[in-house]
Amino acid sequence: MLGTYSYHEIFRKTIVAFGTLFNNIELKRSDEVMKVPLAYGPKQKFLARLDQVPDPTNKRVQITLPRLSFEINGVNYDSSRKVSPTQKIKFKKDVDENKNAFMPVPYNIGFELAIISKNQDDGLQILEQILPYFQPHYNLAVKLLTTVGEIKDVPVVLNNIDYQDDYEGDFTQRRAIVYTLSFTAKTYLYGPVTDSKVIRKVITDTYSSVNTTRAPRERRYTVTPTSLVDRDAAAITTLTNAIDLTDGILTLGSVSGLAQGDDIQIGTEVMHINRVVGSTVHVSRGWNNSTIAAATAGASILKIDAADLIFVDSDDDFGFGELYSDFTDMKKRNPVSGADEAI
Repeated sequence: MLGTYSYHEIFRKTIVAFGTLFNNIELKRSDEVMKVPLAYGPKQKFLARLDQVPDPTNKRVQITLPRLSFEINGVNYDSSRKVSPTQKIKFKKDVDENKNAFMPVPYNIGFELAIISKNQDDGLQILEQILPYFQPHYNLAVKLLTTVGEIKDVPVVLNNIDYQDDYEGDFTQRRAIVYTLSFTAKTYLYGPVTDSKVIRKVITDTYSSVNTTRAPRERRYTVTPTSLVDRDAAAITTLTNAIDLTDGILTLGSVSGLAQGDDIQIGTEVMHINRVVGSTVHVSRGWNNSTIAAATAGASILKIDAADLIFVDSDDDFGFGELYSDFTDMKKRNPVSGADEAI
């Protein structure tokens, strides 16, 4: 279990998404508009830079204010959002294969955002652009699993605001007003994502002897899924006359390709063919629990057949096709190759 490599960059994505919230903060001074710089790192680092004396031999200079900095200050498990750890979620990969993962594990990531300014007006301008969006949380849409396109809302909760004004010392010391905003991002962590094939056929062989290694199969039961509705939208003919809710005989432009026992669809109503007589078909209406509806002349007739099966997803409603086969050829099925081989 442990040791299976799995890295979805969820922490990284959450950090980037959190920082993106504050990368367009602006400051206005009379007719001047400036974008407030944002960087990842502890506020102590930037406060220390403020007190440094610029070295004329070095291209580095003192940092300018105001500015924003943010960092992670903790990661904690959130038991209040816990779900069943053994339950799996399924993501569709294609018609024959799904991706599976266990339910995500809830974790809270703590963030600190520092607003560093040299006067109150600058700090209050920035603060007032942030606070109205948190009441007390703001939802971030984050694509946590890129491979399957899983997007979740990550609430970012504003917990508290601290204020600090470093204005002590002589006139050579720079003033720094610091507003520290504490946040909690309620994210989710996923384990490994695995592939799983969709089962589209089940074959069961029965024997008259308990020695199945030497006994031939005598009866085979095969089950395959069947589509309950048309899915390929391929019309095979049209309705010649309009029908109401009670009509059980349909006149078609052609009955080629239709036979007793087939299912057809007009609009959203599915019908079962009981008989084919000339250019008409006798049908049972409202088949497969569909709703009986009137149809106009010229409506398309869709046939529900094997061509629709490839469009059936494991989450769709579908039926089952059953087939019983009897054998006397003294063979048994090889489960690896799928062929019937002599014993």
